[in-house]
Amino acid sequence: MAAAELTVVKIGGSVLNGLPAYTAAASFLAREAASGHTKLVAVVSAEYGHTDALAKEATAVAGQPDAAIQDLLWSTGELRSVALLTLALKQAGVSATGLNAHETGLRVAQAGGSIALNDISLRASLARHTVVVVPGFLATRRQQLVTLGRGGSDLSAVVLASALRAGRCVLIKDVDGYFTDDPATNSDAEAIAAIDYARAIAMADDGCPLVQRDALIAAHNAKVPLVVRSFSGTGTLVTSNSGRAAVPAVA
Repeated sequence: MAAAELTVVKIGGSVLNGLPAYTAAASFLAREAASGHTKLVAVVSAEYGHTDALAKEATAVAGQPDAAIQDLLWSTGELRSVALLTLALKQAGVSATGLNAHETGLRVAQAGGSIALNDISLRASLARHTVVVVPGFLATRRQQLVTLGRGGSDLSAVVLASALRAGRCVLIKDVDGYFTDDPATNSDAEAIAAIDYARAIAMADDGCPLVQRDALIAAHNAKVPLVVRSFSGTGTLVTSNSGRAAVPAVA
């Protein structure tokens, strides 16, 4: 599969905020596939608030829950999103399938280590379907489920885009990319059409939660351009700029 024929689209939990959102997401993916004659890997987060709710449930039951078991519990949020979006795509007439974390193939050899991809099942699914829906935030370590930090679906999308040599990596958010200030509190905030990785990372360091910091660093290191956008806008292009200072490395 040529890179230009594959797009990785991450759909965040802030966008998946109820059952109608899955239908809207399926419609967006169907249009993307049809307009670009491309295949899509859709990386999904748990629905808005779901991860926090699961964490509260674990604490209510166990006080200080075992980290590995909490990761197992958290994984149910992403898998729910995978199943619901896949059902919505099928209902829309799109050839689609959903994978679990083991089938997706993201692996971490040791805690804090780099992420690798065993993409045999994923590529086989792409050969048969237009859209393959996979869970973000999750990887495996020695067959055990592990999580990639809050906001880790952004990192999942970047790693998949790099390993699969995708033509584009699109991060869908509830705002249309980066702004000069928080548009929710400042009506004079202006949209930013394009920035480099260093500025995006600096904004993350200053508290901007739009894209996970580790994902931005991974995108810089792998030279993966990002488009950060909403369903309806054009968003912000995040890419390299040799005039900027180097950004730090990430495991």
